[in-house]
Amino acid sequence: MVDERIKALFEPRSVAVIGASRNPKKTGHIILKNIIDAGFKGKVYPINPKAGEILGLKAYPSIKEVPDEVDLAVFVIPARFVPDAMEEAGEKGVKAAVVISGGFRELGTPEGRELEERLKAVAKKYGIRFLGPNCQGVNNPHLGLCASWPLIKAAGPLAIVSQSGTFAATFEYWAEREGIGISKMAALGNKADINEIDLLEYLGEDPNTKAVALYIEAVSDGRRFLEVAEEVSRKKPVIVFKSGRTESGAKAVASHTGSLAGSYKVYLAAFKKVGAIPVDSLEELYDYAKGLSMLPRKLVKTVQIVTSSGGSGIVSTDYAEMLGFKMNQLKEDVASALRSKLPSHCIIKNPLDLTGDADAARYDAAFEELFKDEDIDAIITIFGDPIEGAAEVIEKWYGKGKVIVPIYLGGGEVEEVERLKMHKKGIPVFPTPERGVKTLRALKDYVEWLRSKGLA
Repeated sequence: MVDERIKALFEPRSVAVIGASRNPKKTGHIILKNIIDAGFKGKVYPINPKAGEILGLKAYPSIKEVPDEVDLAVFVIPARFVPDAMEEAGEKGVKAAVVISGGFRELGTPEGRELEERLKAVAKKYGIRFLGPNCQGVNNPHLGLCASWPLIKAAGPLAIVSQSGTFAATFEYWAEREGIGISKMAALGNKADINEIDLLEYLGEDPNTKAVALYIEAVSDGRRFLEVAEEVSRKKPVIVFKSGRTESGAKAVASHTGSLAGSYKVYLAAFKKVGAIPVDSLEELYDYAKGLSMLPRKLVKTVQIVTSSGGSGIVSTDYAEMLGFKMNQLKEDVASALRSKLPSHCIIKNPLDLTGDADAARYDAAFEELFKDEDIDAIITIFGDPIEGAAEVIEKWYGKGKVIVPIYLGGGEVEEVERLKMHKKGIPVFPTPERGVKTLRALKDYVEWLRSKGLA
């Protein structure tokens, strides 16, 4: 059962920005402007006792003076004023809050810890669920709610929950730039109240979310996290980037959000047991979320590589074997058919090298014969040149029984156009051979876990 107050964090009917500013350089102005510019359809109330109007909206000296109900309050005021402002929000009947303000437990001082405890006590008194403090806010492009920065408007299938606001913003930007978009973003900050478990529960039920990406420095409740992660993994992939792996890294975690990092080896084993997919970098977090939300859920053991770039084909072969895939051996009838259709200078092996003068029609001809080979589970398809029409060929064969992993590099402006076309069609494209093959391995691991649970 989804907590309605967590739902109000992402799906409010009205938002109050406490600390809204007329100064374009202030965070209180940026947050308010981004909510407006994102196209939020609900009501927006700037709260500032020294302003009558901000960005064309009537401002109120206190949230208690707003004439209507307020579902979500966003706090962008100095830390020392936040507990009292939260008290007023509670008296107003606010359901959820985002505390952007820093200056709490993360300072590592008795005063900072005491201030955070006061904030928690006030919120608990009124039943308010809040994100933060010391966080970069939330975003729901499907609702036009960008109570964060930068302004990200592209709606799509990927959710990102992160203890680093910068990581969350980077993930969002990559997804928007590639024409994929996000479903939800939440920056956890200090996790004084709402934590990754609360958000994972919500995202598990969110119909707009097809994959959940998590960057975490510490887990709030290990046992509960694993229970929820397994429950969600049964429905959609959960990808986890856990930092604080070394002694020095763990100390850095404590100074960032005041959390305790814990043993990485224990985390790693636990993630794999419940179907969550661990990654080693922000890049992998994005790639796996993108790939696993779009690629067919088919068990892949044997792969065939098709390429116009000899070097990329070799690198793909190395990675495929290193990651445990079996390289397909072309059947003689398939190889014979390929020889009859393709130019004589093409190399009919695995990798199948269509060479540097390949066009989209040559890939189409190759697919027509390769799809007749029942031993092939996946075709790693590399476009290593500016090949127009690549998207149309991939779309034609995508989802027809074999997993196709498109990799596009070296194509300049044509590459950008073709990649965008594929992403708009729900087909993930990767910029290097190693990133594409590693994502395929993540798919294999996830499908094997699903099968172990009788779910695939």
